Amino acid sequence: MRVVIVGATGNAGTALLRRLRNEPGVEAIGVARRLPEDGSPHAGLEWHSVDIGRDDAQARLTQIFAGVDAVVNLAWQIQPSHDARQLYRANVLGSRTVFRAVLRAGVGTLVQASSAGVYAPGPKWAYVKETWLRTGIPESSYSRHKALVERMLDEIESDHPTLRVVRLRPGLIFQRDAGTGTGMLVPARLLRYGRVPVLPAHPGLRLQAVHADDLADAYLRVLRADVRGAFNIAAGPVLDPAALARAFHGVAVPVPGFALEGAAALSWLLRLQPVDRGWVRLALKAPLMCCDRAAEQLGWRPRTNAVSALHEVVAGLTERAGRPAGGPGWLSGVSRKV
Repeated sequence: MRVVIVGATGNAGTALLRRLRNEPGVEAIGVARRLPEDGSPHAGLEWHSVDIGRDDAQARLTQIFAGVDAVVNLAWQIQPSHDARQLYRANVLGSRTVFRAVLRAGVGTLVQASSAGVYAPGPKWAYVKETWLRTGIPESSYSRHKALVERMLDEIESDHPTLRVVRLRPGLIFQRDAGTGTGMLVPARLLRYGRVPVLPAHPGLRLQAVHADDLADAYLRVLRADVRGAFNIAAGPVLDPAALARAFHGVAVPVPGFALEGAAALSWLLRLQPVDRGWVRLALKAPLMCCDRAAEQLGWRPRTNAVSALHEVVAGLTERAGRPAGGPGWLSGVSRKV
């Protein structure tokens, strides 16, 4: 089975490449804007440099996709958050370009990285299935874009019933080497000491996460199985303010939602950090997901629980905070996809 991974150098992409590296009968091909550097464990694979937001990307992707069995589209940008046009071009129009190239090349399987962010506001003390309304959280451009991409997939499924379309909707994606992703806004200089003294607490701050390696296993199971449709992917337990405070050796202090949004909005406008108020609204309003379908149809169960995954990414962030200056001074709370 020949599989093209679009966005293969991102958080989920690197984990999927690790999972496929020694998988018998699978040949992985990487596509990314920036190719891995010499010495990378993935540098020996077949790689193609393509910016899916460019006008000439569709023709290039069609050539790359020719003769492959499946395309896994993981490409997504969350920065630059101040450039809405760039994000729309890369995420919505770029996804459309990938889909059109899949159809022109006659690929049999399309697997799309969706998100918990695709869902409309929902419960924080119960779990929604894949049939929950998919209108997103309006204040979040990330959520709106995920919903738009899924609507494109709805049309493709209707117009091209022979194409097998699968969507994975993970929570936050954690791994030690993640470039970003703590679920909170964390100044790296505080992590130099291994702790954040004070973290905000709100009843709506109940989040789900999954280790990148477990997500990669879900992608492989989708590629191997004859399944279609959407799958929620998350590990337990739910991460609440108390769990986050323990992970960062801090104290959870109650903060009203409007104050969280206002602080994010002001600091984002002043370019003190890269997360706008939409991310806070998404965290407060996105529902918790039921993952029974993945367990029943894929046999998928996470090997790493969410707390352990959180501790792993915090350890990675702490190590980077202790390195010499040169990287970003702030680390935002969503996985980066390239």
